Amino acid sequence: MNIRNSRTGIVASIHLHTTEGGGPLTSVESVELVEMKGLRGDKRYFGRRSRSTGEPTKRQVTLIERETLVAHATALELGSIAPGVARSNFETTGIDLIAAVGRQLRIGAAVLEVVEARTPCAKMDAIAPGLRQRMEPPGQGILARVVTTGIVRVGDVVEVL
Repeated sequence: MNIRNSRTGIVASIHLHTTEGGGPLTSVESVELVEMKGLRGDKRYFGRRSRSTGEPTKRQVTLIERETLVAHATALELGSIAPGVARSNFETTGIDLIAAVGRQLRIGAAVLEVVEARTPCAKMDAIAPGLRQRMEPPGQGILARVVTTGIVRVGDVVEVL
């Protein structure tokens, strides 16, 4: 499937951070997204504020396409990258997330503002050497803010508004 022209997709998996920095993410079947706070239960980022401005951070929700992860795994001869290992809250299928930067997404009952492309961190190379470089634009996923509170479940539709 060519996702580069797709404005809709589905939530393939949902993952929450624990309090332990760099620790494995916890997979869940559903989550409440809370306006200007993030994912309820995400111990690391929920309600986080910018140190410089005191405003809610732009990193409330992270999303990445499973198709992108498959391409990275193939290129790095990994076989696969298991759900949640790439440290995104939502993994999607069938939608071009990078094309949504600067727009809004409806995901389940919530609405997100897509702020920017995600910058890959050094933790990606801990998964597999070379993964961080592969995740440079356009292979990295996105950061978003919650603008409308709502429940999101695995299998829900993701749509560019």
